Amino acid sequence: MSCPSCGHENPAGARFCNDCGAHLAAPAITPEPRAYTPRHLVEKILASQSALRGERKLVTVLFADVVRSMELAERVDPEEWHRLLDRLFRILADGVHRYEGTINQYTGDGIMALFGAPIAHEDHAQRACAAALDLARELGALAEDVRRESGLDFAVRMGLNSGEVVVGRIG
Repeated sequence: MSCPSCGHENPAGARFCNDCGAHLAAPAITPEPRAYTPRHLVEKILASQSALRGERKLVTVLFADVVRSMELAERVDPEEWHRLLDRLFRILADGVHRYEGTINQYTGDGIMALFGAPIAHEDHAQRACAAALDLARELGALAEDVRRESGLDFAVRMGLNSGEVVVGRIG
């Protein structure tokens, strides 16, 4: 890593410059959507001009989050909670992507996914409903596994809503 003050080349992972002692800022780790969105969906999103400029669209939003997540998180080891959330997010992402929905936002214990934007589909509501039904089955199986493995009463709630929104990059 190059020092921004003196230009000295420092070893990877160095926090301070070996030559002048200046603080070396670490690059921010902010995954882009393409880091967790399947390649075929990324290509469709990038091909859509409406994803870049604001455009009014009719979409269906799927919300999903863990019921009483803070209470559950307090009762398990942090690594176990992390593994459980990782399993949850994989199931949610696979279910949403299966119907060409896109995850608009990851929250601490859930997601907000869009169907109909940025990839337009006339049947966005049906796709969202199909995804929700699939997810309900898959999350039910996950809840059974969690109950058997850790004794936790694990549940995920979901909601759907359709309406008009303006979709596009801001800033």
